[in-house]
Amino acid sequence: MILLHGLIAKLLKGTIISFHPITVKQFINKTIYTLNWKKISSEYISTHQYFTARKDVCEMPDGKIIPEYFVVELPTSVCALAITEDNNVVMVKQYRYPIGETILEIPGGFIDKGEDTKTAVARELLEETGYDFSNIDYVGKIAANPGVLNNYTHLFLATGGKKVSGQNLDHNEDIEVLLLPVEEVRSMLKENQIDQALHACCMMYAFQKLDG
Repeated sequence: MILLHGLIAKLLKGTIISFHPITVKQFINKTIYTLNWKKISSEYISTHQYFTARKDVCEMPDGKIIPEYFVVELPTSVCALAITEDNNVVMVKQYRYPIGETILEIPGGFIDKGEDTKTAVARELLEETGYDFSNIDYVGKIAANPGVLNNYTHLFLATGGKKVSGQNLDHNEDIEVLLLPVEEVRSMLKENQIDQALHACCMMYAFQKLDG
């Protein structure tokens, strides 16, 4: 565990004020608490299935009013570095319209209402690739863009994959499944060949978990 040793010190009129050592996370949480904003009002400007956005009025801790803060609401999402029984990584290739490119990703998607994250990632893996996995381990969560988006993405390592069915895709999905050797995928990650930032983070943490 990382400690803020020696004491977290602060110079104040020539005097050093020291504190008991705490973890970095505890220190950040204490700091964040003092910086929290208060939401005064909220107005939805779009409630479309694929784009829900609102305009909030907020008050900062010093009393300053933020008259317009825009937030895009998204469901919680999941993704997984998925490895088959014969040590291949299950990757997916699909066209991403907003950037105008076809890119290589790992399987993932949004959770359904009332669904837990582990169940959701197993479902997404099966729907997108037709593979079922004997082990699914949690490796963390990240926020894609917390200045605008309100959701987290939960990250997993799935191992022991077997092909058990065909794909079951949404009407707007066109996904090609590729099986690549683990070491090749490691190299791709190191060489910045994974464009999807959330997936790159998931792969990094999952490889750390895999390596013990």
